[in-house]
Amino acid sequence: MQSLQSYKIMDEKELKKRIADIRARYKNRLLILAHCYQQDEIVECADFVGDSYALAMQASKNRDAELIVFCGVKFMAEAAAILAGNNRKVFMPDLDAGCPLADCADIDQVEAAWNTLKKLDISKDVVPITYMNSSAELKAFCGKNGGIVCTSSNAKAAMNWSLSQKQKLFFFPDENLGRNTARAGNINVSDIVLWDPLKNHGGCGEKDLANARVILWKGFCHVHTFFTVDHIKSAREKYPECLIAVHPECNEDVVMLSDANGSTSFLKKYVEDAPSGKTIIIGTEINMAHRLGKENPDKNVLPLARSLCPNMFKTSISDLCYVLDNFPVDNEISVPQYIADDARLALERMLNI
Repeated sequence: MQSLQSYKIMDEKELKKRIADIRARYKNRLLILAHCYQQDEIVECADFVGDSYALAMQASKNRDAELIVFCGVKFMAEAAAILAGNNRKVFMPDLDAGCPLADCADIDQVEAAWNTLKKLDISKDVVPITYMNSSAELKAFCGKNGGIVCTSSNAKAAMNWSLSQKQKLFFFPDENLGRNTARAGNINVSDIVLWDPLKNHGGCGEKDLANARVILWKGFCHVHTFFTVDHIKSAREKYPECLIAVHPECNEDVVMLSDANGSTSFLKKYVEDAPSGKTIIIGTEINMAHRLGKENPDKNVLPLARSLCPNMFKTSISDLCYVLDNFPVDNEISVPQYIADDARLALERMLNI
């Protein structure tokens, strides 16, 4: 086995040739998945590129692939491993690619919050929803408590499903996605409370928790909260006829001033469906924003601002080639069975809606 360092100094042309040869050798036994925020060199080598929802679907339904290489961040690879089952192996080129948003809530904090709701006799009326950007433990927590996982693609459907099951929902860890989705679902601001895990009782009064329909966790994505109202105003001043579309992880005021908001898959389709010659400003991770411009040369597609996800940026073509060239490697993603079983329940509920 060659060392990873030997791949780091390898010529890009040689790396791409090796990857192509490996893909040809394994054929449909190998599946390379890449998130939209990955660098172009990774996207070019992938069998499928999409948002976290689409990638979860691929991991679930592609039963021929014995080996799945997930180019993204850890929570995504964990979800793929859970959905892939025991007979297929999932690998990740860079195990250090995490997610600060997912780190905004850990299992101890969420269980402490749930115990508070239990003591107040509220938890029996609550469905927990965890965003895909969360640990396998939180997905398992939702699975065993009648809850569900959601992505930005189906957050509204997940909220509707949850409120059809019980009177309230507890949404974590992204406050902005939860708030923007609740607003789009015509839930009154007065029916929403914010749970701050660093405060006693989440900083919420007992009466507020009892009356709330939606309890939001105080967490955020630094990539999308980077965008501001001033960015929107500046874009409209410079391009008066432009369309602006942003990700729903952005702050509520940014979303409300935009023409549209949605998941990475939504943003891709929004650009593709726009009239030729139109200027479209996209508020999401910079690699995807730039790629949309390359893929739609008949339109003027520009980033709202330059916001890079450093964790998505960690995966290089050297890392990918190393994993592919050295099966089995230490980069396998495994989730303990007792966690995977409960997490799968919540993920399958997501896929079923």
